[in-house]
Amino acid sequence: MSEILTKSRARNVFYGGSLFFVAVFVVLTIQSHNYVVSTSTSDLPLTDEVKLGKEVWERHSCINCHTLHGEGAYFAPELGNVMTRWGVYDDPQGAYETLDAWMKAQPSGIEGRRQMPSFDITDEEMRGLAEFLRWADHTDTQDWPPNDAG
Repeated sequence: MSEILTKSRARNVFYGGSLFFVAVFVVLTIQSHNYVVSTSTSDLPLTDEVKLGKEVWERHSCINCHTLHGEGAYFAPELGNVMTRWGVYDDPQGAYETLDAWMKAQPSGIEGRRQMPSFDITDEEMRGLAEFLRWADHTDTQDWPPNDAG
């Protein structure tokens, strides 16, 4: 005897399948969230200095030229892992001094050459920006973007 798919059986298959896939979606969403929170976020605390650095980053629209973890423009170097490349990953004072010296050494006013604008940044803001970049460098991006050169 062959089974006939009646309207009620078809409705039950539809609802049962829908509930099953909604449950699978919820479980995968929870698992993904837990993975991202536990492995990808920065292990450095989100201090007031880091917040100030992010404000400086946004106020001066640094992302219009630089990328941060692959997001942003590709006009200037990636800054998501700049502290590692400069060797000051775990050195707040060294990060500040290196960033400050690097920004002061950038050429300006040379026509036809790619150059960094001259920003009026205080020492406190420069420390904040260095801490923000250190904080970003401590984020586990699973080796993305693939950038080894400065």
